[in-house]
Amino acid sequence: MTDGLFELPPRERSEVVPGAVHVPDWLGPERQRRLVEACREWSRPPAGLRTVRTPGGGTMTARQVCLGLHWYPYGYAPTAVDGDGAPVKPLPGWLAALAVEAVEVVEAVGSAGVAYDPERDGPYDIALVNFYDAGARMGMHRDAEERSGAPVVSLSLGDSCVFRFGNTASRGRPYQDVELRSGDLFVFGGPARRAYHGVPKVYPGTAPAALGLSGRLNVTLRAGGFGPGGGPWPGPG
Repeated sequence: MTDGLFELPPRERSEVVPGAVHVPDWLGPERQRRLVEACREWSRPPAGLRTVRTPGGGTMTARQVCLGLHWYPYGYAPTAVDGDGAPVKPLPGWLAALAVEAVEVVEAVGSAGVAYDPERDGPYDIALVNFYDAGARMGMHRDAEERSGAPVVSLSLGDSCVFRFGNTASRGRPYQDVELRSGDLFVFGGPARRAYHGVPKVYPGTAPAALGLSGRLNVTLRAGGFGPGGGPWPGPG
């Protein structure tokens, strides 16, 4: 693996399926470092990094901390209802602005169906930060608890991974595997907004050395659509 700085030829952005776009090396080294430091602060209690337990009694191998609203299987709440019960940390304005910037980059290249209208979709107000150690993975799932149709913005930091992006009908084929490296951006919206996706593999030891991170961080930004006229959260709280 390389850090992308001296790769020949450079990796090109690609539309994996209509509405799903991979932009390699979108975050430069300094922005990556600042985001990693922010994630370290957010991971501290209260409402810090936790292990997510599923209704069937299983546990997710990637640990998680939330900002703005707390996600749990399968809804949102203003407090860490499946953790220490503390109020969730606020989503910083600069992070919401980063989500809008990311979508504008993808819109500019004319991806099918990737569009964001703040009046229609509401603000980006939720972040899920997932931490993957060497053995962690994420099963195929959909981001389906939000009422907004705004595109999902995914930022990768640290170790590279296999990101599996599928279809909207089932967890099975057809799907495509994309290698995501530190600094990569992946946006999916429009016809791909409810597609199943997951992380079947992380490549340990591939993070840029200067980042000082062992493992992988994924920051996923979403618009919940639970504001005025958007209805209540689909869960307790």
